Amino acid sequence: MIRELGVDLVAIQEVNRSRRNSQEVDQAKNIAQQLGWSHCYHPATKTSRGDQGLAVLSRFPFQLRRTAKFPGKAPRFCREDRAVMEVEVTTDDGPIEVLNTHFGLGRSERLVQAQYLTSNGWLQSRTARPLVLLGDLNCRPGSRPYGLLAAELRDVRELVQPRRSRRTLPTVMPAFIVDYIFVNAAWQASGLFVHRSRLARLASDHFPLVAELSC
Repeated sequence: MIRELGVDLVAIQEVNRSRRNSQEVDQAKNIAQQLGWSHCYHPATKTSRGDQGLAVLSRFPFQLRRTAKFPGKAPRFCREDRAVMEVEVTTDDGPIEVLNTHFGLGRSERLVQAQYLTSNGWLQSRTARPLVLLGDLNCRPGSRPYGLLAAELRDVRELVQPRRSRRTLPTVMPAFIVDYIFVNAAWQASGLFVHRSRLARLASDHFPLVAELSC
């Protein structure tokens, strides 16, 4: 599916490593090897049955800069840890900062996570480099967590004409906007689309959200 997208970089959430329900493989490493790309994985939730976390894969080389576990208490119905990771990607046009994250399912949990990102220097590029935040935020436009992030960065949905909802969840019948790409002022957006294909339906319960960016 990533091959048919024709993209340069992918941020994935809920990536498994050594879990029985995914044949106990290192999914991020496995995918990267098949593509011939660089990859980095951060386990957000560690259990005796394996890890689940975040991954960045890119055709460009990159370095992991930092990771953090989010504060806040997860709701009873979904006791999963949530996290954020930052990588510095060396592109043909220079370095860019990329953040990958996955917010929780609890309303108060998501607010704490958005407050953490916007008050701990994660969204301020230290050298004013182009910065991209990608992730499954589990919240809709107009929510308080969304508003906190939108005050610091620009939602690519708002930069591309015509403005459309571009729903990504679930793949059986997309009804919700929960996946986002935010950028700082260094970027220009020329396109944004939801990639819907047979392979995309098999790969995830979310359709990929794809942006065309330049700086």
